[in-house]
Amino acid sequence: MAAVELAKGINSLEKIILRESRGSSAEVYLYGGHVTSWKNEAMSMERSCFSSVALFKPPKPIRGGIPLCFPQPSVEDMKIWPHSYEFRLRVALGPGGDLMLTSRIRNTNSDERPFTFTFAYHTYFSVSDISKCSSACLSKATCFSMMNFHTILSVNNKIYDNGDAITFEGQVDKIYLSTPTKIAILDHEKKRTLVLRKDGLPDAVVWNPWDKMAKTIPDFGDDEYMYMPSVEAAAIKKPITLKPGEEWRGRQELSAVPSSYCSGQLDPQKDLQVDVLQ
Repeated sequence: MAAVELAKGINSLEKIILRESRGSSAEVYLYGGHVTSWKNEAMSMERSCFSSVALFKPPKPIRGGIPLCFPQPSVEDMKIWPHSYEFRLRVALGPGGDLMLTSRIRNTNSDERPFTFTFAYHTYFSVSDISKCSSACLSKATCFSMMNFHTILSVNNKIYDNGDAITFEGQVDKIYLSTPTKIAILDHEKKRTLVLRKDGLPDAVVWNPWDKMAKTIPDFGDDEYMYMPSVEAAAIKKPITLKPGEEWRGRQELSAVPSSYCSGQLDPQKDLQVDVLQ
């Protein structure tokens, strides 16, 4: 079981630090339930990417790590999304350093109103060089550009990525539908593979702003796009609807494994059985 410590973070915001015996750790800010670090401390190897100019000034979001894409309403936001709900987030660190996030959302409206939402774990992974990184297991999924996603859906115009793997050679902002339960991010320079396993989240989003857009994001370093592929476990195409009293659960688990990791084990029908990369 991981050791748990409550500490003060940047700008005195409270955070929880998880540590396990083999040297892995994770940090979670209570503000937004936001994971800001997932690393192997023994090797000083950070697995999540976090912006060096991220803001820790509520109500502004924190850039990097694992933001939760779900309504976080203020008084003003409640005018737009006037629903009552209970959100529970469980963050756990496994004995081999695997990071597990489980979200549970319950409709607590006092009337009979259902509500509908989409959800994503907006995970920023850390890699040595984005140009030497690729993502496997999404190549045969139905793909949409985020820019015209709703337009494409309305005319039922589908795009398919048929390559062996997704590579990063420019700005990427795509939604992949009905994806496998396991997705791999291959960091060829570090000779490691980051594996994302998901449940209750059928879709995926792949994002990298590249150089021009990175310069327009105030809380994102100009060159940080070079070390950051964002691969998100998501529920987008078919929004989730909850009646009062109903609950939804979405889970993702992140692992770091050697680059010799057998691609056959990415078959969603097979169990993941590998040695954890320290």
